Amino acid sequence: MTQEIQGKALITGASSGIGAIYADRLARRGYDLLLVARNETRLGQLAKRISEHTGRKVDTLTADLNDMSDLRRVEMVLHDDDRITMLVNNAGVGASSPLLASDVDAMERMISLNVTALTRLTYAAVPRFVARGSGTIINIASVVAVAPQVLNGVYGATKAFVVAFSQSLIAELKDKNIRTQAVLPGATATAFWEKAGTPLEHLPSEIVMSGEDMVDAALAGLDLGEHITIPSLPDAGDWEAYEAARQRLMPNLSLSSPATRYRRLPAVTQGAPNSVRVAALKSQSTHL
Repeated sequence: MTQEIQGKALITGASSGIGAIYADRLARRGYDLLLVARNETRLGQLAKRISEHTGRKVDTLTADLNDMSDLRRVEMVLHDDDRITMLVNNAGVGASSPLLASDVDAMERMISLNVTALTRLTYAAVPRFVARGSGTIINIASVVAVAPQVLNGVYGATKAFVVAFSQSLIAELKDKNIRTQAVLPGATATAFWEKAGTPLEHLPSEIVMSGEDMVDAALAGLDLGEHITIPSLPDAGDWEAYEAARQRLMPNLSLSSPATRYRRLPAVTQGAPNSVRVAALKSQSTHL
C-alpha cells in the first residue's frame, strides 16, 4: 500500500535519540525528511536506513545550531523550501548540575541552543506556513518546565521558555490552520542523561520511558489535537486544571492598584512582629 505523501518534515537533533525516532515515525506516516544534526556519519546512516525501510526521500544537513552561520543555513532552507510542512524543534542539551557547580559558558551555550535556535527556526518556518495556510510545529520541551526545582535551573528555564513560546504561538496562529504542539517528556531512555551528567542507570526505572513510547505518545497527542502533550500524565484533566488555574489569574495580573496585602501599614505596626503586621493588614482589608 502506498502511503499518502505529507510533505517534508525538518527535524533538528535528528541523528540519535528522540530526533531519530521522530524521523522513523514521520517517514512511516508519509513524510519525506530533512534531518539536521552535527554528526554527519550518523545522519547518513540513519537516512539510508529510513529511506530503505519506508521508500521516503530523506535528505540530511550537517549543522551545529550553536554556530550562527550554520543556523542561518538552516533558516534559509526553511525560508526557501516550499515542501517543508512540519518543523520538529528537537535539538537541545541539558544539565543536571546545580547552579554553583555549573560552568556559565556551558549555560550560555545551552540557552543558545534550547532557546535562540528554536526561536529563530520557528520564525523562519512560520511565514511560509501561514502563506500556505497549513503547517505543523512540534517543540520538544520537558516536564521540568513546570517543575523547575528538578535538575539544573537554567535547563528548566529554557524549557519553560519553550512552553511559553509555544502557548503564545498557539494563540497567535489559531486562525491560520497551523498546528503547534509542545511536548513535555519526563525522563526518557536516551543518551541525553549521560551528556547531562547523570547516567541513566542512576534513575529509578519506574520513571524512565523508552524513546519509542515517548514519541509514539507525542504523535498520538498531536493526532488528538493536543497543544500540550505530557506523555506520562495519566489524566489529561490534570493539565486542564493547571491551565484553568493559570487562566483564573489573568484578570488580576495587571491592575491600577496594589493588592490589599501590599498597602502601607499604619505607623504603629512598623517594627512590630510579623504576626502583628499580618493581623493589622487583615483588619485594614476588612474596612476597605
